[in-house]
Amino acid sequence: MTRIKFPSAITILFLLTMVMAALTWIIPAGQYQMEKNETLGRPVPLVGSYQPVDANPQGLIEILMAPVQGFYDPDGYVARAVDVALFVLVIGGFLAVVTRTGAIDAGINGSMARLKGREKWMIPLLMGLFALGGTVYGMAEETIPFYALLIPVMIAAGYDSIVGVAIIMIGAGIGCLGSTINPFATVIASNAAEINFMDGFGLRLAILVLGWLACVFYVMRYAEKVKRDPSRSLVAHQKEANERHFLHGKEQQAPELTPTRKLILAIFALSFGVMMWGVSAGGWWMAELSALFIGASILVGLVGRLSEAELTGSFIDGARDLLGVALIIAIARGLVVVMDNGNITHTILHAAEELLSGMHQIAFINAIYFIEAVMSLLVPSSSGLAVLSMPILAPLADFAGIGRELVVTAFQSASGLPNLVTPTSGIVMGGLAIGRVSYGVWLKFIGPLLGVLTLMVMAMLSLGVVLGA
Repeated sequence: MTRIKFPSAITILFLLTMVMAALTWIIPAGQYQMEKNETLGRPVPLVGSYQPVDANPQGLIEILMAPVQGFYDPDGYVARAVDVALFVLVIGGFLAVVTRTGAIDAGINGSMARLKGREKWMIPLLMGLFALGGTVYGMAEETIPFYALLIPVMIAAGYDSIVGVAIIMIGAGIGCLGSTINPFATVIASNAAEINFMDGFGLRLAILVLGWLACVFYVMRYAEKVKRDPSRSLVAHQKEANERHFLHGKEQQAPELTPTRKLILAIFALSFGVMMWGVSAGGWWMAELSALFIGASILVGLVGRLSEAELTGSFIDGARDLLGVALIIAIARGLVVVMDNGNITHTILHAAEELLSGMHQIAFINAIYFIEAVMSLLVPSSSGLAVLSMPILAPLADFAGIGRELVVTAFQSASGLPNLVTPTSGIVMGGLAIGRVSYGVWLKFIGPLLGVLTLMVMAMLSLGVVLGA
């Protein structure tokens, strides 16, 4: 019997782009009137200003242009995903240069020797660190380089690639889902809702802590099951291939952790530390981060005494390995461009506005959560979704008799979903591509956890309504 194979990430995204283009022929086109918000520094939609506009259905040419437009706007020459895609290629080159020195292999071997029998405690620790990044500044694109670093460690510890992917994606994702002071989600949404971003902090903190505990238990339980019996891994059929790929097929003795390799690992760690500082406090984004890792690659090459040919060759080979990930990120962004160009984004939001009128308080806040969850699949950018939806949905809370901070909490809990599962997110599809985990396998793994998190958030939002009544 022939086994049905789930299509690749690129195929899934291209098919979704075609579906979205088809919807632009069916869903009526419309737009809200936009007004400049001085606090946010960008236009926001006005409540009650929705009007039909001329349709702009997307055809074959627009579908084929979508991946290109995902990289940049060919009319205004404005970057879309090209900066993130370039960052991914640079990271691939950097990791390959460090790997060429033998420092990573030596470091992994040394770590496993020290953690012998206690490897499982890396899971809550690392998930806590990624969750902290998610809740403080919305860690997302910055997680990409950690996959190639962490997955080999997990495989060497006796787990599988899914455990490595889960630690990063679910760790940062639960942090974003439980955003407390994330400026790119909670702060922007609160400003758009015209409230203080600290309103509702306690409820969001409770969601973060409970969600983190649930996620850690779920991942540790799966990891222990795989370590006891590798055949129970969801990617057991890839075990040997993954070991060759992530552990570089090296069956000989691991290289010695010499002083030079220790210095390279210190440079390696410092590079990521500088990255964290740059994003959270230095105002850096992808261009600065790409420059950082280009410089770090050169420094590692000099310290590791690589020849010019070894340095440049390793960098190019590493970038080539992540070329598919860069393309996935651009295609995912192109899907959103098709929807926006087809003038159906605001129509979907207007339908939500009409649906919510006259609902009971608990039903209202949970409906907000599900509407924002659906919208987050279409608009993976948390800041973009906040600016688009909060000026429309937050004022409706006044009529429902609940605080606007609950609407903000419902928004940020829902906008954390793209960090876990949505195929329109280049971060999700890119992380899975690096981990060599198919989207179908990921859905099978994370499905039960999504159900638990959804019920938990609904219960907390309902509790917020009761306590605020």
